Amino acid sequence: MSRLRERFGSEVDRMLQDFSSSLELDLEIADEDLEASLAHAAMLAETGIITSEDGEALARGLQQIREELVEGAWQPGPEHEDIHMAVEARLVELVGDAGRRLHTARSRNDQVATDVRLWLKRRLAEMEESLSELIGVLLDRVSSDGRTLIPGYTHLQRAQPILFGHHLLAHAWALSRDLERFAGAVRRTDYSPLGACALAGTPHPVDRTFTADRLGFTGVMENAMDAVSARDHLQETVACCAICMARLSQMAEELVLWSSAEFRLVRIGEGFATSSSIMPQKANPDGAELVRGKAGGVFADLQTLLVLTKGLPLAYNRDLQEDRAPLYHAIYTTLGSIRLMAAMWRALSVDADRFESELWGGLSLATELADHLAGQGVPFREAHEAVARLVRWCEEQGENLVAADGGAARQFHPLLPDDLGPWLDSRAAVERRTTRGGTAWTEVERQVAMLRKAV
Repeated sequence: MSRLRERFGSEVDRMLQDFSSSLELDLEIADEDLEASLAHAAMLAETGIITSEDGEALARGLQQIREELVEGAWQPGPEHEDIHMAVEARLVELVGDAGRRLHTARSRNDQVATDVRLWLKRRLAEMEESLSELIGVLLDRVSSDGRTLIPGYTHLQRAQPILFGHHLLAHAWALSRDLERFAGAVRRTDYSPLGACALAGTPHPVDRTFTADRLGFTGVMENAMDAVSARDHLQETVACCAICMARLSQMAEELVLWSSAEFRLVRIGEGFATSSSIMPQKANPDGAELVRGKAGGVFADLQTLLVLTKGLPLAYNRDLQEDRAPLYHAIYTTLGSIRLMAAMWRALSVDADRFESELWGGLSLATELADHLAGQGVPFREAHEAVARLVRWCEEQGENLVAADGGAARQFHPLLPDDLGPWLDSRAAVERRTTRGGTAWTEVERQVAMLRKAV
């Protein structure tokens, strides 16, 4: 009979045992569970709650179990409902009665809460490292390809000419905010629940600061009930993942568009594209499409965690066992997507000349003419209306703004010049935008320096 069935006259029904088992999920946090148990055993011995001999025996046994798990010499079996009971059973086999004293002054409630926080801190460190790497890759791209001239878009319609580096920096700045959000999640995760027990603390003279320091936490959670029931750090982390995945999905969508025959701006590295089972010419941007597709699953993970806790009374409820599947999925999906995106950006090539001639005299320079008029004192609304009529006339001619060069523009406003040449140069238009945050190369370089320093 299970160690936790003395209250009952029979074993738990096999159907419920199978349905409630968390062993598969627990294996993800097995190392953290052993680490927390080592700290707890050391604290029990340090405070005199158990003898130093028992403390040493527990440390030996737990270290051996850790090695056995790594080497595959021991694995928890289906007879154990979770990793905690499995470790305890193995510990008793190894060190005898001392193993039965390990659970003094703790509950599985604070035990699993501690394990997950330890696990989450490590994954968040990986997330920050991977995000920093992706931002660095984008900044490298700005340095190598940033002067490439491209159309800027709003509503997926050509708006104004910009530098490719300006566009990439928009993503880099957004990712830097993701980095800040994950750093905030780390700060709020970095408190130890260990010693809170089931919900009310313990009469044993535990030293919660000792275990918190031993495990590398900033401090302890002050309220025992909050310590075992809090899941907002998981929700916050997955919310950060969802926001980050939305950005990665947007970036992936642009790679899909830019690599199409219609845009022809970039070429996806061959290692990140696949072909068709029927069309030999195809080079499908599968990596980008999968990042775009996986974003939806992370959004669902956040919804799952929010719904999971919305109606739970304090403190612990078994529902909370369901928190880890969406957490693991969100973390690993986001980590994988960040790393894949960085690799794709490293491997792709950019056609630096794709839009250079096409943007010369293009209608996306209409704002240059309106700004020119405004600079001569013409009210901007009047300038906008005049240039709008000029654009319509050019379209009727089947031409771009070059059609209005040589005096034709003056019929739409007397202050428009005969020679439109300086305002038909898309690269000159880009370099005129030197205001803070603008697309001029000097501004691009300034922002790159700022981000490199920050990241």
